[in-house]
Amino acid sequence: MADTTDNTVTGEANPVPRRSSWRYIGPGIVVAATGVGAGDLVATLIAGSNFGYTLLWAAVIGCLVKISLAEAAGRWHLSTGSTLFDGWASLGRWTTWFFAVYVVIWGFVYGAAAMSSSALPLQALFPDVMDLEWWAIACGLVGLVFVWFNKYAVFEKVMTLLVGVMFVVTVYLAIRVTPNLGDAFAGLLPVLPDEKDSVLNTLGLIGGVGGTITLAAYGYWVNAKGWTDTGWMKVMRLDNRVAYITTGIFVVAMLFVGAELLHSANVAIASGDKGLVQLSDILADEYGSATAKFFLIGFFATSFTSLIGVWHGVSLMFADFVARYRDRGGAAASGREVASGSRERSWPFRVYLLWLTFPPMVLLFQGQPFRLVIIYGVLGAAFLPFLAGTLMWLLNTSRTPAQWRNGPLSNAMLAIAGLLFLVLCVKQIWDQPWSEFF
Repeated sequence: MADTTDNTVTGEANPVPRRSSWRYIGPGIVVAATGVGAGDLVATLIAGSNFGYTLLWAAVIGCLVKISLAEAAGRWHLSTGSTLFDGWASLGRWTTWFFAVYVVIWGFVYGAAAMSSSALPLQALFPDVMDLEWWAIACGLVGLVFVWFNKYAVFEKVMTLLVGVMFVVTVYLAIRVTPNLGDAFAGLLPVLPDEKDSVLNTLGLIGGVGGTITLAAYGYWVNAKGWTDTGWMKVMRLDNRVAYITTGIFVVAMLFVGAELLHSANVAIASGDKGLVQLSDILADEYGSATAKFFLIGFFATSFTSLIGVWHGVSLMFADFVARYRDRGGAAASGREVASGSRERSWPFRVYLLWLTFPPMVLLFQGQPFRLVIIYGVLGAAFLPFLAGTLMWLLNTSRTPAQWRNGPLSNAMLAIAGLLFLVLCVKQIWDQPWSEFF
């Protein structure tokens, strides 16, 4: 969203700008698939079931906010030739400590959550095969093997296939429930529900559309695709818009389902991934078992793309973090290094893959430790304000070539994103049961 068109960058011999073309699209599909997990679909379903179409505008704004964050991350990678972690490290050692603590604790808890989420639809589809915990372990191991032995090109193709499944399922359901288009268009007007905590609920829906750390991983996927200089800037921006148009379609489709299938019948579902299993039972009663099974296939595609997307993208970030730390400020953290594929073959990449897969299996059987879950929640809530704030800092200073620094629109969108996520962060911290922590 930078207000610039020049394609010259310091240290480059005037890279030739590539034409914006659909044939280049890829990282955007990956970030959309990874960012939209089962939890996002449940939150949107619940918003639709509670408020009908009233908060449709909030879902749309959520996509616009995330476009600005992902575009800023991609622009940093292309305009500087360095990676986002290299930029963070230039802001001070505090960024390194924050990322190190965050990525270790977040990965441990998220690994269990991602495996369980992928296992739920499989257990519902094949209830007599094995228990949920073993389905979860199988999903984790399949994700591990797939990411371990495949480079970005194959990873992108599989993600695109699974996004196609998600798209067909969600759009089919949205059409199947016969949405009231008049009410839907009215939902584009910014109106708050007449409910307690409606402002915070609305902000939560805006902030929950499409990813957290995966927004930071977008720049790494841009490099992994082979885009390493400003000649790819227009292509990246088209790719990023495709990502959040796709995300918007998923979210709006599920809000339609919540508004028509749940709100009109005054049916409530549980929060969390189990709410989608409940939805499959409701779909079976309303439209038959074939529709319910079709939905469960889409539920699995949604959850498993988030799993392998994190397995790949965050492992790539961790490998870059280790390379930058070992190099102590040298040239290790470069976009061209990521594009070469060497990061995907490195031992830090594979160590973090193992960290995401095996230690979290303990949580599948023992439950999530209370204090660790609280710390995980706080760190997760703090990441997006951290991302928005640091991107504003990096893209408004001499760290970024002048022609690629933020314009007024980029600054406005990143400021809105930062304030939004800061409010949600404070609310998340406030809501934690601290009295039971100590």
